[in-house]
Amino acid sequence: PTPHHYCTRYRALLKLENLQVTGAYKVRGALNAVAAQIERGDRRALIAASAGNHGQGIAWAARHFGLRATVVVPRGAPIAKVQGARDLGAEVILHGDSFEACSELARQLASENDWRFVHPFDDPYVIAGQGTVGRELEGEHPDVVVVPIGGGGLAAGVGLALRARGVRVVGAQIAGVDAMRRHLAGLEGAEPKATIADGLAVRVPGELTSRICREVLDDIVVVTEEEVRRTVVDLATREKLVVEGAGAVAVAALRLVSGQRRVAVVTGGNVDRAVLSMLLCA
Repeated sequence: PTPHHYCTRYRALLKLENLQVTGAYKVRGALNAVAAQIERGDRRALIAASAGNHGQGIAWAARHFGLRATVVVPRGAPIAKVQGARDLGAEVILHGDSFEACSELARQLASENDWRFVHPFDDPYVIAGQGTVGRELEGEHPDVVVVPIGGGGLAAGVGLALRARGVRVVGAQIAGVDAMRRHLAGLEGAEPKATIADGLAVRVPGELTSRICREVLDDIVVVTEEEVRRTVVDLATREKLVVEGAGAVAVAALRLVSGQRRVAVVTGGNVDRAVLSMLLCA
């Protein structure tokens, strides 16, 4: 469980997944998926493709259950996330410039070595694990929860956990990094723009997550890259919270979402020191 923090500046409750054991919510889905694997008697080595946080989650789950883990990350992945996976005992392979390129190599290696490929979002056990974020918010009685969307695993999980309880669930994306919004609107996919929110930069959302998000999301709102950058700085200087780009997206989107008891999920805090310094000094 992670703490909640009421922020008077934003008039909203912040769910602080930046204080999670790996610095991001992704460990929830990774741990649930690997626990289910172990329950089935499957102790194969693990491999994942990740911008960083899912890789750390897989590394943490592998260490917990005594499994070998390999993580394929883009060459430009944040140093903090790459080193975090290595510190947890995973082998890290730097490959390509996108999640899609990493996923292709990870699947190939899984097939060649009989490893288990754990998808970062399009997996029912991963989605269920991310949904525990929503379960922890039930006692706060929110009327709306805002979640950032990359591939859609968190939004799908939180939506499944809370929508039946009458809670509105709103997705938040960045202009030009909005694959889920485009997909649900029937628009063609596009290469994501360069963004500080590296964890959200996917070209195509998951098939399973898309089907679920279509049913459980009330809306998807879009913020700008500059708004996200300002929010990272604001959270650091005024709220004393270290938050990565993707982690600030839901907070940045609060201005577009009305409600009496609003919650924004701060998804992670694994930001490189150089990036944070650049933002603070800009």
